[in-house]
Amino acid sequence: MSEQDMTMRGHLVPFNTYVARHFLWEVSEDGRVATIRLNRPDRKNPLTFDSYAELRDLFRNLTYASDVRAVVLTGAGGNFSSGGDVFEIIEPLTRMAMPELLAFTRMTGDLVRAMRKCPQPIVSAVDGICAGAGAILAMASDLRLATPEAKTAFLFTRVGLAGADMGACGILPRIIGQGRAAELLFTGRSMSATEGHAWGFYNSLHATADLEQEAVKLAQSLADGPWFAHGMTKTMLNQEWAMGIDEMIESEAQAQAVCMATQDFRRAFEAFAAKRKPTFEGN
Repeated sequence: MSEQDMTMRGHLVPFNTYVARHFLWEVSEDGRVATIRLNRPDRKNPLTFDSYAELRDLFRNLTYASDVRAVVLTGAGGNFSSGGDVFEIIEPLTRMAMPELLAFTRMTGDLVRAMRKCPQPIVSAVDGICAGAGAILAMASDLRLATPEAKTAFLFTRVGLAGADMGACGILPRIIGQGRAAELLFTGRSMSATEGHAWGFYNSLHATADLEQEAVKLAQSLADGPWFAHGMTKTMLNQEWAMGIDEMIESEAQAQAVCMATQDFRRAFEAFAAKRKPTFEGN
């Protein structure tokens, strides 16, 4: 399915037929939960120019998905992602002029922007190495599950770069606090899974054998819930960063009023009154 086919000029389209080129794309039987699996296990799932761009385009186009309601992001072979590929990204960057470098950094930033703006909750399932741009992908997700063996490092300073990469200086402090984020971004050291859980970066820790199952289970529960309202929650979580308290309260009043006008709100009340589980349809 091409990018033009996916968007179909803004109309909602199913994504169960999407075929990924630079990672694996799997959809649950009911079509509601999609799994993106970074799939270069022999290199600990590094990112390339092409995989960056395809991920960006996919998350952009998920805005138009008629079926996918939640996304699981994970890696193959016991690791999440080692970040940008040393030979396919880092080495070519050392030979680029400023206009090319800026085009690249803007493109990678656009991936984070697309992840934050797509309405589907994104659940990262992190095992093993989660470094550099891989750590950014986990950070940009809405929820993060990990194994006790997960090692997360924003290691940009180790290669002579700023910790300010793909929104890290803005987003990471909001997750774990300014002081802890500063430590990780200045030193580039690994954050253990135990630290990540205690600091709120990881929502929960699970054994390796259970990690993906738990991530899919969480994503499925979100997909089966009031997914239109979940999309509104995600939008407001992002928009309210730049608002004062008065703007926050008014924006949430408007957002909640929109949700109250949906049939899902009425379905939930009728199910409660009938003492049964509601079925949400997103309208």
